[in-house]
Amino acid sequence: MTAYIVRRLWQMIPTMLGVVVLVFVLFNWVGGDPAYVLAGKISNQEQIDNIRRQLGVDQPYYVQLGIFLKQIVTADFGASWSTNERVSHILLTRLGPSLTVLVPLTILSTLISIGLALAVAYVRGSLTDRLVMIVCTVGLSISILVYIIVFQYVFAYKLGWFPVQGWGDGFAQNLFVYASLPILIGLVVSIAPDLRLYRTFVLDEINQDYVRTARAKGLSENRIMWIHVLRNASIPIITNLMAGLPGLLLGSFLIERFFSIPGIGREVILAVERSDFPVIKAITVYVAFATILTNLLADLTYKAVDPRVQLK
Repeated sequence: MTAYIVRRLWQMIPTMLGVVVLVFVLFNWVGGDPAYVLAGKISNQEQIDNIRRQLGVDQPYYVQLGIFLKQIVTADFGASWSTNERVSHILLTRLGPSLTVLVPLTILSTLISIGLALAVAYVRGSLTDRLVMIVCTVGLSISILVYIIVFQYVFAYKLGWFPVQGWGDGFAQNLFVYASLPILIGLVVSIAPDLRLYRTFVLDEINQDYVRTARAKGLSENRIMWIHVLRNASIPIITNLMAGLPGLLLGSFLIERFFSIPGIGREVILAVERSDFPVIKAITVYVAFATILTNLLADLTYKAVDPRVQLK
């Protein structure tokens, strides 16, 4: 196990180097010159040259790449080009609000989806099963923007159960007051696709030979479903869950924007609107690193769930 973890950690180095080079190329050769954006429409060449000198983009590409690598190693991406706030401070202060919404949302969505998938599997092929799949298909066909607008109007404006927007200083207040409606919307949006997918995983296991053998031995249906079927179906479920974790921080930008939650997602939108490259590059690198770590965590979770899994 230890040797496997060390080997995977070493494999992260060339992978991250590839990501760093790709990000550098995209932002420096494809992204255009940020000096023209920051200088505005009314500017002259002298002002543009001065801005490029202050940003360091007038240096040769190999020098800029070296600076970028140093920023990644030291976790210091400098200051924001638009607000002059340290990028490290931006990420640290925005991460908390995002996690306040995303951690409960991920836990609740996973547990509810797995429970509903097992429940639907009990009545597979029945009218209830078909109705649930129809509801999930309809839910998948509706944009998250519709959910946000309708839920804000009904639950916040008309009923007054939740605030429409805002964010406070206390964790409990943010979680149970300001984050409740965003979490509810996230659940409605995420349960439909997860339920369809997890139902497929469960049904694939139900048709295996070991399930028929367990029934022949007289095991109860509850024990078969919750012990044997769930354990084997958990492998693809973990894969789906871990693969989506890094993207959740960025995928929540609509919710954070509409509810004025000062999280990572909203910061990405603001950085793109301002062409704030230091913030965008930092978030891109950290999301890539988080993706690699979650892949390693997924492999270790496989082993914990099913000891038969061999890590090689």
